[in-house]
Amino acid sequence: MLLIPLLVATGPAASAAPPGPRTVTATLFQWSYDSVARECRTTLGPKGYGYVEVSPATEHIQGPQWWTSYQPVSYRIAGRLGDRSSFAAMVSACHGAGVKVIADAVVNHMSAGSGTGTGGSSYTKYDYPGYYQTQDFHGCRQPITNYGDRGNVQNCELVNLSDLDTGSEYVRGRIAAYLNDLSSLGVDGFRIDAAKHMAATDVAAIKAKLTDPSKFWVQEVIYGAGEPVRPDEYLGTGDVDEFRYATGLKSVFSGGRLADLGGFGEQWGFLPSAKARSFVDNWDTERNGSTLNETYGSTYTLANVFMLAWPYGSPNVYSGYSFGSTDDGPPGGGVVSACFTGGWRCQHAWRQIANMVGFRNAVGSAPVVNWWSNGGNAIAFGRGSLGFVAINREPFAVTQSFQTSLPAGSYCDLQHADPGPSCAVKRTVGADGRMAVTIGAGDAVAVVAG
Repeated sequence: MLLIPLLVATGPAASAAPPGPRTVTATLFQWSYDSVARECRTTLGPKGYGYVEVSPATEHIQGPQWWTSYQPVSYRIAGRLGDRSSFAAMVSACHGAGVKVIADAVVNHMSAGSGTGTGGSSYTKYDYPGYYQTQDFHGCRQPITNYGDRGNVQNCELVNLSDLDTGSEYVRGRIAAYLNDLSSLGVDGFRIDAAKHMAATDVAAIKAKLTDPSKFWVQEVIYGAGEPVRPDEYLGTGDVDEFRYATGLKSVFSGGRLADLGGFGEQWGFLPSAKARSFVDNWDTERNGSTLNETYGSTYTLANVFMLAWPYGSPNVYSGYSFGSTDDGPPGGGVVSACFTGGWRCQHAWRQIANMVGFRNAVGSAPVVNWWSNGGNAIAFGRGSLGFVAINREPFAVTQSFQTSLPAGSYCDLQHADPGPSCAVKRTVGADGRMAVTIGAGDAVAVVAG
């Protein structure tokens, strides 16, 4: 079985970006819903994450591989990660911690074969009792072979997965009913997997059937140079995951110059910031090598620091697990007894990343000011008079007196200590607004007002 490309969901057309000041999402890939509930209470809420994205809830094909979650066989909440009651309890717990829930929704296709699902449902390809029969699928029953042909991309089968005819009113209604069911359990938004493989008009028609079409909506539409299906086609329906952001960060952080990041974003041809979800990596890209991943060490960490400090898009922090094979499913079936054990990497909880969530919440939409670079791989910039960050990817320490727009005072260094009265590492800004620091190789400094 091949890796399954995933498409992202968007927010309502009138206000696509996540509402409120907490715009950062943590994607807890393949975490059980009970584990997500605990993490919302202990880490995501306290650190200021606004959203948690959870892996698909639908009943799916059996097997230990991660991609079995992306082959639904019914719309019952009966997958590997938890049943209906555990899903509902997770949503309630996250809401109690101030964290909204985005559900990863697989609605472009069903399975690639036949058998019995994780919830006991029997199925065959093109026949899912109580849901779909052969007439509900596109007539092209061959794998996608030509990404230069719109019809081939949107009517044929993604890695042999039975491709739903999303132009059918019946199919649209069935999909919307599933999304509305999730909404009834309190879900706040959706990531639409493989949106690129559905016509943008079909996706819009499905969203229009929601009982609350204003829910956050982000779509997975992977950009391909010269391809007829483009990410901007989907902006009228919601946000889109900007894959070029992630591949651009890899290019710069793993071989380019950080000094070139001064106009990173729309000036690089990316989607409008207000409609884009930015990320460093996801479960597909960490496996196929198109982006950075946690094996890059401090380079990966610094890229996440930059994403959370830089004013582009709505950031999505990916949190996964170690794997030996690209097919490896979640350790322990998705049960996370504790972070940093059993293969769970928990990037969302790394101090250098997690504390930058509070930084982003604090600086809001403040503009970039006081940009500085050494012409190579050390940069620094402020966010109005609210925050300042310096990033050093050089193989040597950098000592510099940075001009900031911060008020004079003593500030907790969020890269080296947790905020609060007992903050152990502080930086001083003088009356002239200057902050003198030495930043180690592969390290950063970040301070925020208040």
